Amino acid sequence: MLDQFQEIELKFNDLERKMSDPELIADVKRYQSLVKQHSELKLGVELYRRLKLVLDDLSDLDELKDDPDMTDFIIQESESLTKEKDELERKLKLFLIPKDVEDEKNAVIEIRSGTGGDEAALFAASLYRMYTKYAEDNAWSIDVLSQNVTGLGGIKEISFSVSGTNVYGKLKFESGTHRVQRVPDTESSGRIHTSAATVAIMPEAEEVDVDIDLKECRIDTYRASGAGGQHVNKTDSAVRITHLPSGLVVACQDERSQFQNKDKALRLLRTKLYEVTLENSRKEESQARKLQVGTGDRSQKIRTYNYPQSRVTDHRINLTLYALDAILNGDLNVLVDPLIEAYQLEKMKSS
Repeated sequence: MLDQFQEIELKFNDLERKMSDPELIADVKRYQSLVKQHSELKLGVELYRRLKLVLDDLSDLDELKDDPDMTDFIIQESESLTKEKDELERKLKLFLIPKDVEDEKNAVIEIRSGTGGDEAALFAASLYRMYTKYAEDNAWSIDVLSQNVTGLGGIKEISFSVSGTNVYGKLKFESGTHRVQRVPDTESSGRIHTSAATVAIMPEAEEVDVDIDLKECRIDTYRASGAGGQHVNKTDSAVRITHLPSGLVVACQDERSQFQNKDKALRLLRTKLYEVTLENSRKEESQARKLQVGTGDRSQKIRTYNYPQSRVTDHRINLTLYALDAILNGDLNVLVDPLIEAYQLEKMKSS
């Protein structure tokens, strides 16, 4: 394994050298490719370099073993360094596990309020805000594709794309039912209500992934409703596309022009069709490997947000954190990183 990482480090150093070359910097497309490769290798190289230091320290301790005055120090340091060495080796093995092919894609997120009426819609809005904050922290961009909001500031359903580096790989384990437990503002007796929202994370399909034949689609235009300015109810700017072979229906009315709404609706349809093609392979993989973390089943209850206790529990990996406010403000790595690691461990054990 160390030989593999020696080669990875050499490649990493070569990338850093190329990234400082003025001629390559001027070639935007090639430079972006170098930055991407560099980013993918960075964690593995950092772990490998730390492991080399730990191994050197263990070797130095071994040279002191004959000094009786150093016995206690050697035992204590050796235990600490050996523990760190084992943890670094485990992380390096996980790093070598091949990434899923969709991980580097952008993502389309759908959030729908479930049981709980207005409370569920308000919770769906909180989840949308959580993901937008997380996207900001990662320098990702968000584009709303369609939405249905309530008068109280809640969200009945919303679809939006997230673009950036390794978006789907980071967010894919957010799919499922998110449950909230809190006391509504309208509850005078202080009784805790439980409501829910469902989240679907889909890798955004590109045109090369799915070829949509417009002859197989019925495209309807209609007047937009709700907030939107003077064009609302005056022009047929809203677009609904029905994909006849699959029965999938998508709609968009948030943009001012019919052309923009049609473009966004096609993006959403393309992603939904791509998701359908991936579902069967995912089911086969989860059945063969018993991957509990990565099922992507929207009906699966994956997480509970308990407001009175400021508690968030992820039921797939039995992780409980008392950091509700921070998580809802976008500090999602405390949940995302353990989920990714659990998934990698499952893959490693079942491979």
